[in-house]
Amino acid sequence: MSTRPTLSFRQIWNISFGFLGIQFAYGLQNADVSRIFQTLGARMQQIPLLWVAAPLTGLLVQPLIGYASDHTWGRFGRRRPYFLVGAILTTLALLAMPDSPTLWVAALMLWVLDASVNISMEPFRAFVADQLPASQRPLGFVVQSFFIGLGAVLASMLPWVLAKLGVANVAPAGEIPATVRIAFYTGGAVLVGAVLWTVLSTREYPPERLRAFADSPAMREEADVSRAWRPGLLMLAVGVAGVLLIHHFSLSGQLYLLTAGLAVAGALYLWLSRTRSRGMARQVMADLYGMPEPMRRLAWVQFFSWFPMFALWLYTTPTVTAVQFGSSNPLSAAYNAGANWVGVLFGAYNGFAMLAAVLIPLMVRKAGLRWSHVINLTLAALGLLSFAWIRNPQWLLLSMLGVGFGWASILSLPYTLLADNLPAEKMGVYMGMFNFFVTIPQISAASVLGVLLHVFFGDQPVFALVLGGASLLIAGACTLRVAEPGAVAVPVAAREA
Repeated sequence: MSTRPTLSFRQIWNISFGFLGIQFAYGLQNADVSRIFQTLGARMQQIPLLWVAAPLTGLLVQPLIGYASDHTWGRFGRRRPYFLVGAILTTLALLAMPDSPTLWVAALMLWVLDASVNISMEPFRAFVADQLPASQRPLGFVVQSFFIGLGAVLASMLPWVLAKLGVANVAPAGEIPATVRIAFYTGGAVLVGAVLWTVLSTREYPPERLRAFADSPAMREEADVSRAWRPGLLMLAVGVAGVLLIHHFSLSGQLYLLTAGLAVAGALYLWLSRTRSRGMARQVMADLYGMPEPMRRLAWVQFFSWFPMFALWLYTTPTVTAVQFGSSNPLSAAYNAGANWVGVLFGAYNGFAMLAAVLIPLMVRKAGLRWSHVINLTLAALGLLSFAWIRNPQWLLLSMLGVGFGWASILSLPYTLLADNLPAEKMGVYMGMFNFFVTIPQISAASVLGVLLHVFFGDQPVFALVLGGASLLIAGACTLRVAEPGAVAVPVAAREA
């Protein structure tokens, strides 16, 4: 068996460069979509429901795209066709979204935007794992995090920069400010350019060569799915009971997302235990049921890490505009100044994530993967909790320092822990499936955060960030249950990232 070749830093740079464009699109989405929704008339209680399109599309699209890319090979490679198609579709959505005439058109555009960017996203993660030997994967995912941070910094701060240059930052009722529209148009160009760079400057190993590499884990035997009916029946029963209780007690309709989703998952497991199909849906469900043990433990880490990130993206704009800038009126100058400052804060935490991308390899060398992740999650927790007492918006930059270190760690270390345990033949589908534990907490946040704020916190959005901080502390505790792998070699080039 041959050894997977070690790549130069320039080659790793080219492999990851497309993430600059992908995260530019995500950065615009995270920093400005709540602003667009509020500008078009969304009430506070509607924001989580409007945002749920994003995690739902990821839940459906990423494992299917991962499975499809595992089984693709042609003149353009295995993963790269998905990069390019996803980039083109995302660009069209970016051009259309800021011109949405109504709130529900904007919500539909978010659905299209997120589905399209997911077509590119997960094959990119599998692409990094495909190309790099185990010793270079930490560096690969850290360089990826660097580009994620850079793209998000540029995207998040662009409306603020445009306003400083004199572009109109306030618009009549029902219209999106010019600063936001120009930022979205710019994002489309950056996305296509960055993805084309990776597509044209890289090559891919054919499937048979990937299987022959000595550092590729062997394919595991498929799990016996005949007993999948047991968890399936439990999930179906709990989900149906939840739906009936919500209806009987006239609880918030947002809770249906959680209970109905649980019932659907249970029904799929029941189907898996009985079907004779060998199609894609059956294969994906069988792989989910029989996922490797490290992936099961990392799932809890991911759940409690991504729940607070969704809270951050949903509620930072209404928090900062109301608490630090004193206005909840989207037509006021104070609100739009606060919304622009949120863009600066989002740019700041992504900028700090770039700094963390340089330091995390050194942390891993000193403390190991597991404890490095615990430290960074704790810093992020303190950053979110601090929103409860900071009143000067400038001091929120310090909060973003902690969030940035946590964000860089979330984007790299769990994937490093996971990739070394996955066979090359199923790298795409497992990376896509790992996204379940990114999207499920976001759906959970969309279901319960609005209800919790309304019932317990008087619709004060700052408490969504406080709950997010608590969740990150739980994620750190769950990380301690994940086994520390053997010594991970982090090349010196990581210091240059």
